[in-house]
Amino acid sequence: MNYEYFIAKRIISSKSYKSSISAPIIKIGIAAIAIGLIVMMIAIATGIGLQQKIRDKVVAFNGHILITNYDSNNSDESIIPISINQDFYPEFTSVEGVQHVQGVASKYGVIRTEKDFEATYLKGVGADYNWKYFKDFLIEGKLPDYSNKRNEDVLVSKYLANRLELKLNETFQMVFIKDDPEKLPNIITYTIVGIYNSGFQDFDANYIIGDIRHIQRMNKWNKDDEGNYTEIGNFEVFIDDYSELVEKGYEVYDNTPSELNTQTITHKYSSIFEWIKIFDTNIYGIIGIMILVAGINMITALLVLILERTQMIGVLKALGSSNWSIRKLFLYNASYLIILGLFWGNILGLGLLLVQKYFKLFPLDPSVYYVTEVPVYINFSYILILNVGTLFLCLLMLLVPSYVITKISPVKAIRFE
Repeated sequence: MNYEYFIAKRIISSKSYKSSISAPIIKIGIAAIAIGLIVMMIAIATGIGLQQKIRDKVVAFNGHILITNYDSNNSDESIIPISINQDFYPEFTSVEGVQHVQGVASKYGVIRTEKDFEATYLKGVGADYNWKYFKDFLIEGKLPDYSNKRNEDVLVSKYLANRLELKLNETFQMVFIKDDPEKLPNIITYTIVGIYNSGFQDFDANYIIGDIRHIQRMNKWNKDDEGNYTEIGNFEVFIDDYSELVEKGYEVYDNTPSELNTQTITHKYSSIFEWIKIFDTNIYGIIGIMILVAGINMITALLVLILERTQMIGVLKALGSSNWSIRKLFLYNASYLIILGLFWGNILGLGLLLVQKYFKLFPLDPSVYYVTEVPVYINFSYILILNVGTLFLCLLMLLVPSYVITKISPVKAIRFE
């Protein structure tokens, strides 16, 4: 029996199907596996890539957790200051996993040029500011340095620079209206030392980055005996692991004074984060549909293969082979076809993703998607899980059609034409 089984395995596993009736269906099955894997890889890579890019851009402008005063101010302008003399500043030692804490402030003003004007916020930052994210956003010039004396260097977005026809190293005036309309406004002449492009138009259109000491001076906030300002608008807290944001948000809240409020970015920008959560549903839906389509194609291919080898099945049964041993024979062959499809799917899928990652061929509208091109996240762990999961689920689905073998009668099968 072992000899006949070996011969049958060689026949069914050989490339003879290429000239058989089942050849086109088998090729379609292989192509379905490859295309399905490509679509799943693209869905995961772009879905997670979009989530991470959008999240990182929100974090760049706000930190992971914001510490503010309790007030009724719904704008981004810093009205009521916070003292920097806090137990959690400059190091938040009471909460593990906090990477950095920085003091910032924002003030609403109007950029005025010879030809145009634009209302926007000056986001004031100091020597403690973390420029990690803006290093990636910088497209021209350099990052400003606010560690020494107060200066008028600013970082302007590409969106505002194009809108106001501003260029690197040019100057412009920014007008800050006082609460008392009878008093003259504050007018500061700024110099553009750097131009950034985050691709997040909601932020790029509304923020320029400047020295926080201008805002502290205009707001007449308190100083210490050495002349250093001791009040800021709010604190931005950065954590090591984004997946622990909710937990760390509660810990930070518990370790701040009662007169201060804390807010995670997922709460402040809930509409954005609820929107990007939908990507997960889309990814799961695409994966389910692609595996189902690939499985159905492989079921069709296996059934045709079984019908084409009916006589051989009858001979094997007549020689004493069990139903399960014959079913395994066809499942082995089907797994070879699935692996072949996965091989080509990985080659083509990774190729497409790498081309997009390094050459950025497919742009996106930043006003809709908050990014300028389709971002790609490549991680071999999810690629491995996709491959193993697809192989397992397809083989699991093939157990049902392989049951047809048990219904084949040796006598009828040998007569089968």
